[in-house]
Amino acid sequence: MPESRLSYLPYLALVLNAFVWGVSWWPLRELQGEGLHPLWSSAVTYLLGAVVMLCAMPKVLAEFVQHKPLWLLALAAGTTMVGFNWGVSIGEVIRVVLLFYLMPIWAVLLARVVLHERISLKAMLRVALAFGGAVLVLSPNGALGYPVPSNMAEWLGLMGGAAFALNNIMLRHQARRTSQARLFSMFVGGMVAPAVVATVLAVLLGPGNSVVQWPLVPGAYGALVLLGFAASLLVANYGLQYGASRLPANITAVVMLSEVVFATLSAIVLTQEVLTLQVGIGGAMILVAAALSALDGSDAH
Repeated sequence: MPESRLSYLPYLALVLNAFVWGVSWWPLRELQGEGLHPLWSSAVTYLLGAVVMLCAMPKVLAEFVQHKPLWLLALAAGTTMVGFNWGVSIGEVIRVVLLFYLMPIWAVLLARVVLHERISLKAMLRVALAFGGAVLVLSPNGALGYPVPSNMAEWLGLMGGAAFALNNIMLRHQARRTSQARLFSMFVGGMVAPAVVATVLAVLLGPGNSVVQWPLVPGAYGALVLLGFAASLLVANYGLQYGASRLPANITAVVMLSEVVFATLSAIVLTQEVLTLQVGIGGAMILVAAALSALDGSDAH
């Protein structure tokens, strides 16, 4: 293959990863219809990934067990899965994804606490821009109000974004660990956290509750969707690893913002969601703040 074409492959690999995550709400909702709550679907999917990694690289388990900061990385990754996967499954995809990408706010605060980084004027301006976007996204149409989520899905999106910022901060904090150990930590978190949350809620709320039910064995269609979802996540993760290892971290972060575009378009086409002008402007402000954070390099991972 000509070298000019090869130069585009890392970008295409990252776009593929963003596409998979941007439309991930669809298989999660399909599996929910088959009796698998998004938390259970997430747990099963990441269990498969963890098993594959252990079979291919058994030494990764020892590194994960020996280094406790990797456990915090696992917790952050797992909390990200709980917030994002559950949120996009029960709420408006566009709003949840935009709230998820309020990372410039969380990244600045967490980098200060975890990495002891100074909060610069540029960082504060990015936070102000993202906060302004959140006001527009969370306010009723035609009115402005406090940027407070109005339902559980929006709270989950906000929580998932904060956890994802911590996930990225911990990836930087644990840069000396092998990439395999960091990836395995994220698989463990994506498996354990959703399973624990689902189990606790199912036990506390009891049978017949409308929040989290015990999982049902999916039928042929559900099994096909589950396997396809797991396979797509494996391909997407390979694409992320391929692209991120060949491009600067700030460029990677900017390209990954295309996930919002895929999520928005798929939600408009496949559901009755509508992107209003107010939410569109607020979302653009959030994405610009995130892009500026990535291009600055200080918040990239």
